[in-house]
Amino acid sequence: MRILLSNDDGYFAPGITMLAESLSVLGEVTVVAPERDRSGASNSLTLDRPLTVKRAHNGFYYVNGTPTDCVHLAVTGLLEHLPDIVVSGINHGANMGDDTIYSGTVAAATEGFLLGIPSIAVSLVASSQGNFDTAARVARELAERFSKNPLHETGVLLNVNVPDVPYEQLRGMVVTRLGKRHKAESVVKSATPRGEVVYWVGAAGGAQDAGEGTDFHAVSGQMVSITPLQMDLTRFSQIQTVQSWLDATP
Repeated sequence: MRILLSNDDGYFAPGITMLAESLSVLGEVTVVAPERDRSGASNSLTLDRPLTVKRAHNGFYYVNGTPTDCVHLAVTGLLEHLPDIVVSGINHGANMGDDTIYSGTVAAATEGFLLGIPSIAVSLVASSQGNFDTAARVARELAERFSKNPLHETGVLLNVNVPDVPYEQLRGMVVTRLGKRHKAESVVKSATPRGEVVYWVGAAGGAQDAGEGTDFHAVSGQMVSITPLQMDLTRFSQIQTVQSWLDATP
C-alpha cells in the first residue's frame, strides 16, 4: 500500500511524525508537507511563482507552498507511482462544521480526492492533552479498512475528528454530518511598536448546530466523527428559483 501524507501544520509538526510512524506498518509512506505552518490556507494553489521541494533529515519532503500545492506536486510529478490513499494530518485542533471551508488539513485531502485518490483528513480535537497517538491509531485503522475493503465509490473524501482522550476512552466511531458554528468573534485591533494599527482575525464562534448526527455532537460524546465530504457546491434546490428570477420581466 502506497500512502501519501501531508498536513497544514508543517513537516516538523508532531502530528505528521506520529502519523507517519503509525501508518508505516501498512506500507510505503511518503510525506510531502509545507515548510511552515499554513493553517487556514484552504484550497489555495500557488500559481504566481515556482515552488521548491526539499528533503529533511528524516526523509520528509517539504514545499514552500500550501497544503494543496504539496499534494498536487506529489501526485502530478514528484512521485514515481500514484498513492493508493492520501492522509492529511494529524491537525492540532478540530476541523468541524464551517472549519472545513478554511482548513488546510481538509484542503490537502481534498486535492487528493480531486485527483482521483481516496483521501482522509484527520484532526485531533485538542485541548491540553495532545493525544496524537489516539488519532494516529484511528487513522491507521481507517487506512487498513481501505486496504482490505475499499469503498467502491467514484471518489472518497472523509473528514475525521478524534476526541482528545486516550484511545481506550473512545466510545466508537460514527458517521456524521457537518454541524455549524455561530458567527466568528470580532477582529482584535492592536498597534505595533511603530504605532501602526493591525488586526488579528477573531476566534471561531461556538457551535450553533451541534445536535445529534453532527460532528460536534459525536466528539462531545467521545466518539470519532467521520464525515463524507463532496466538492459540488451547487445549491440544486435553488436552480429553478434562480431561473424563474432570471426569466422574469425586469
